[in-house]
Amino acid sequence: MECCRRATPGTLLLFLAFLLLSSRTARSEEDRDGLWDAWGPWSECSRTCGGGASYSLRRCLSSKSCEGRNIRYRTCSNVDCPPEAGDFRAQQCSAHNDVKHHGQFYEWLPVSNDPDNPCSLKCQAKGTTLVVELAPKVLDGTRCYTESLDMCISGLCQIVGCDHQLGSTVKEDNCGVCNGDGSTCRLVRGQYKSQLSATKSDDTVVAIPYGSRHIRLVLKGPDHLYLETKTLQGAKGENSLSSTGTFLVDNSSVDFQKFPDKEILRMAGPLTADFIVKIRNSGSADSTVQFIFYQPIIHRWRETDFFPCSATCGGGYQLTSAECYDLRSNRVVADQYCHYYPENIKPKPKLQECNLDPCPARWEATPWTACSSSCGGGIQSRAVSCVEEDIQGHVTSVEEWKCMYTPKMPIAQPCNIFDCPKWLAQEWSPVTVPSFFVH
Repeated sequence: MECCRRATPGTLLLFLAFLLLSSRTARSEEDRDGLWDAWGPWSECSRTCGGGASYSLRRCLSSKSCEGRNIRYRTCSNVDCPPEAGDFRAQQCSAHNDVKHHGQFYEWLPVSNDPDNPCSLKCQAKGTTLVVELAPKVLDGTRCYTESLDMCISGLCQIVGCDHQLGSTVKEDNCGVCNGDGSTCRLVRGQYKSQLSATKSDDTVVAIPYGSRHIRLVLKGPDHLYLETKTLQGAKGENSLSSTGTFLVDNSSVDFQKFPDKEILRMAGPLTADFIVKIRNSGSADSTVQFIFYQPIIHRWRETDFFPCSATCGGGYQLTSAECYDLRSNRVVADQYCHYYPENIKPKPKLQECNLDPCPARWEATPWTACSSSCGGGIQSRAVSCVEEDIQGHVTSVEEWKCMYTPKMPIAQPCNIFDCPKWLAQEWSPVTVPSFFVH
């Protein structure tokens, strides 16, 4: 069987044509890129906070037109603005307050979320229905929509991911984690039925903790919702929610809608305080409240570091453990807090060997022999040898030079150095005469 065949003239021609076409394509790409000058430095950011845009330019070096774009953009200043800074679109509208419109001054408020042209500066005169396009383009870095990171650049709405990169499609999960998997929060949903009486005018519907997101409650019936709050610093507050509107409650935006037969409460979150939703009895009929929100799992198991090795040399073992950690206070708490969340799975301990290097050679001595004398000073001795212990714990004798880094233990020592006991004669007592010799 032949291992190869000679190329036919037609095959060679096709191969040469392919090489020629490839070289032309590569050269044309090089020529196209070579028509441009290098990209210039990035401009200053269009904003100092809240997410802006910066651009870089390049120059066409050809007398003909160059393929591609001469400008590129990137995001910048992706840090939150202080609360007193206000809305960026609102700032642009208010800049026209001192300019007459048809001979009259107005206080202009922003018109957001225009579905047809979100990057034009449309503003409404306060207290009127007058809406005017005060500029065809908002400043670069203005959000296209209030609930989106997408930004207007050169009058066009550009996609911005939660990683603040232009063109990125990365989004936050329901827990607010960019490109997250939803494991840091849990969905809470339920229903409350009013159980109020003449002696009890209000009751708690649900407690929604700090950091919760995407909250929605719908009350059906004649009763009314109201809120109690408690900040992390312990400050308490109350809001009666008496009319339709958007309110700021402990720095959390609350959207409330009031209808004759129902009430709807929405909070995008994350909540900046613990919210307790309560119901106030109207006395006419029963009510039901359906609620749903994403609650952060603020207590999570975390694996500890390995405990110290059971042996300093010759091979030992060490284990890890798990501890319950409060993400809000950054401290370890009792395990019971982590057991509250069924999503939490306590990690199993890990076991590994450690300090596997053989222990260094050491002197090892036998027990002392019995003293050569029970008193008066004697000598006792012992055998001292240099040994090594392997990782299995087996001890063997080795050459003494391996133990030269430590002094050798003595092989003899004096013992029973106290004096031996002996008889001591005292002087005779005086002579005594028996009584029967005395008359």
